[in-house]
Amino acid sequence: MTDTTSEAQHDGAGHRARLRQRLLEGGEGALADHELIEYLLMTAIPRRDVKPLSKSLLARFGSLAGVFNADARALANHPGMGETSAAAIKIVALGMRRLARTAVQEQPLLGSWQALIDYLTIDMAHLNHERVRILYLDVRNRLILDHLLTDGSIDEAAIHPREVVKKALDLGASALILVHNHPSGSPEPSRADIQITNRIAEAGRLLGIVVHDHVIIGKEGHVSLKAKGLI
Repeated sequence: MTDTTSEAQHDGAGHRARLRQRLLEGGEGALADHELIEYLLMTAIPRRDVKPLSKSLLARFGSLAGVFNADARALANHPGMGETSAAAIKIVALGMRRLARTAVQEQPLLGSWQALIDYLTIDMAHLNHERVRILYLDVRNRLILDHLLTDGSIDEAAIHPREVVKKALDLGASALILVHNHPSGSPEPSRADIQITNRIAEAGRLLGIVVHDHVIIGKEGHVSLKAKGLI
């Protein structure tokens, strides 16, 4: 082994030790985004400088959230990655979703609105297609079922008001919240979003099912149709 190689390995070990120390002793901002990915990849690729790889992932997928929400195959096929490294990233993404879902399930949704928004943002904000889901609630506004209705466009072909309300009756739900994302990034509602919401709300009123809200999630934030006075 040459002196140069030995020094490089020593420097690499020192860098990793410094990252570890900052992670363990620092607060939320202890590591930059690329350092978070770098430290994660160090566990999957233990004997390589992965800083350039972490920066290239951020450059390709646009943000930390974009990396964690990227398709597993796209991650694995990224230069320098592979299935083991992709799995290391996806397991963290899965853990984030599980933790966020637990926070939503443990208390009434209307009293833990930020937890709900956090959960939906983690799951939907960075999708490149529309996802429509219905959150069915009991009389205490606790979550009965987080129902993935469709992956596709939000329109009457995808959402049938009577079927949405019928499922609420089948579940014994007393209320529901509509949710979908806008891949464009802007969460501002379209005319179709408003129309389908009001049709479902009208169908629900006839059978005693309350439509609390329709939440639209985007990379630029979220919009509540109820807060905007559109329900």
